[in-house]
Amino acid sequence: MKLSKRLQQIVQLVESHYTHIWDCCCDHGLLGTALLEEQAAPNIHFVDIVEPLVVAVESKLQQFYSESLSAWHVHCLDVAQLPLDKHAGKHLVIIAGVGGDLIAAFVQSIHEQFPELDIDFILCPVHHQFKLRQVLNQRNFGLKDEILVKENHRFYEVIFVSSQPNLNAKVSLVGEKLWQADSPEQAFVIKDYLDKTLNHYKRIQQGNKKDVTQIVECYQSIAL
Repeated sequence: MKLSKRLQQIVQLVESHYTHIWDCCCDHGLLGTALLEEQAAPNIHFVDIVEPLVVAVESKLQQFYSESLSAWHVHCLDVAQLPLDKHAGKHLVIIAGVGGDLIAAFVQSIHEQFPELDIDFILCPVHHQFKLRQVLNQRNFGLKDEILVKENHRFYEVIFVSSQPNLNAKVSLVGEKLWQADSPEQAFVIKDYLDKTLNHYKRIQQGNKKDVTQIVECYQSIAL
C-alpha cells in the first residue's frame, strides 16, 4: 500500500505505548490500515461521519484484516463525540485532512469532555494552522514534535501534542522546531513555506477585511 509522504510522516511519529489509536476523518482508511499493518497499537479505530465511507472501510477490513493481530473498530460518528471514556488505556487521536479551525473545534470538545485523560494528538490541518496553534497554546498543551512536509506543491504542518502541559515545550503560535532545517533541501522548503505564508497574510491585511496584524508580526519574527 503506497502512502503519501504526509501520511508516512504521521506513521513515523506514532509511539509504541498506546492502547488505542483513533484515525479520525479517516476517509478511505489508508492511515489506519497502515497503522494496523504496523501493529502500532492493540486497538486501531477508524472514525468518519460519512456513512458510505465507513461502510466501505469496514468491508475492506473484513475482507483483508479479519485475522489482524491488532483489533480494529469502525465508528460512524462526529469526531467531537469520541467515546474515549469507554475504552481504558492510553489514547492517541490523529486528525488530518481537514481545516485547522475544524480540528481546533474537535480538540476543544474532546479536551472539555475528558479533562482528566492524558491524550496525545497528531494533527495535520490543510489550512488555518495559526488558529489551531492558538487553541493548543491557550489550552497549555505540551508539544512533543512538529514537522513541515511538502507534498504535491502543498505544505503541511504535522503537530504532535499532549493534552498535558509541558512548561519546557509549549505550542508556539507559529512553530519553533518547524523552522529548523537538517539539510539544504529542507532549508529551501522552509523558506518557501515562510514566504508563501507571509504573502498570504499580507494580502489579507491589504484587503482590510480581517485584522491579521498579530499573525503577520509573528511570522515576521521568525529567524531562519
